[in-house]
Amino acid sequence: MLAATLTFLVAPGAAHAAATPTGPANPTAHSLPRPTGPHAVGVTTLHLTDPARRDMWQPSRDRELMVSLWYPARSRVGQPAAYLTPQAAALVLRALGAPDVPPAALSTVRTHARTEAPPLPHAMPLVVLSPGFSLPRGTLTSLAVELASRGYAVAGIDHNFEALGITFPDGTTTECLACARLEQAAEEGTTAELGAAASRNRAADISFVLDRLTGATPAWRGARLIDADRVAVVGHSLGGASAVPAMLADRRVAAGGDMGGTVDVPAPGLDRPFLLLGTERHRPGQPDGSWDRTWAALTGAKHWLTVAGAGHNTFTDHPVIAEQLGLPLPEDQTLSAARSTQMTRAAVTAFVDRYLRGRPGRLLDDPARRYPEMSVWR
Repeated sequence: MLAATLTFLVAPGAAHAAATPTGPANPTAHSLPRPTGPHAVGVTTLHLTDPARRDMWQPSRDRELMVSLWYPARSRVGQPAAYLTPQAAALVLRALGAPDVPPAALSTVRTHARTEAPPLPHAMPLVVLSPGFSLPRGTLTSLAVELASRGYAVAGIDHNFEALGITFPDGTTTECLACARLEQAAEEGTTAELGAAASRNRAADISFVLDRLTGATPAWRGARLIDADRVAVVGHSLGGASAVPAMLADRRVAAGGDMGGTVDVPAPGLDRPFLLLGTERHRPGQPDGSWDRTWAALTGAKHWLTVAGAGHNTFTDHPVIAEQLGLPLPEDQTLSAARSTQMTRAAVTAFVDRYLRGRPGRLLDDPARRYPEMSVWR
């Protein structure tokens, strides 16, 4: 499970290692797709420390997280929000095989969110986003701003020492200690055990973030607007796999979703709504078999969608960023970057609309009418 998430960023392969931009990087030319909801989007950044828990990857330290909280805003005031810090951007570009691209090409990507814009004074369902292993939280920004533009609060978590680069308020940037542990586990044949432990660790991160956003001492001044009874957790790859232990450990999570992760639902199963969104290799009857087993173990409302032409990183910002930097699309993806973003946003929005807001979410039942590339399995 963990090894699959490294395909493009930690181990980009020959195609990416040799790739260079097609022309001079112009930071002002890069932009994520504009969100389609009716609201302006604000964002704030939270540095959270859990004094009750030691870090799995560095036990001498308390567990620390960086969280971006996107939300519907009253107006488009405030400074444009950065996509990544320059330090994290440099590490991501190095992993992409494009070290000569200036970090500003990523750090100044237009996100369509404004820093500290005043929030709309309305109740907000909460969607927690957990990125894939080695990926910083910024790689789910396009999905986050879309949901925020439609009235959701969205918390994107950077799980410390699991991303290529995470910058903290004091300027320190931590790197991926877990990546070295993965290499060691692969040599020892203990990758599955490490993946399960990492999923449980992320589940604890998610519960802690919920405590700090909906508990008695909230970390955000607008936290009173978050509806603690309407919470979903959606993730990419390892982040999606972590949605299951998060739901099993924390009844506050009303619904969960996995975008391309290998999931495992233990007996007696999971009784709340769950979304499986994947590639052609996640169709029923594929050799991996994990989604077939998961489907049987889901006892609540459940949805299984696959996208023809999608690759492992289709459900992130990677295709959009790669295309704008003149880098190849992920090698297992034939969809355009724009189409990738449209379908990811549409599927996740339909799911959380149905189960957090009681709206129809018709795309879940008949996606092919709008997106012929998308299949639904029952």
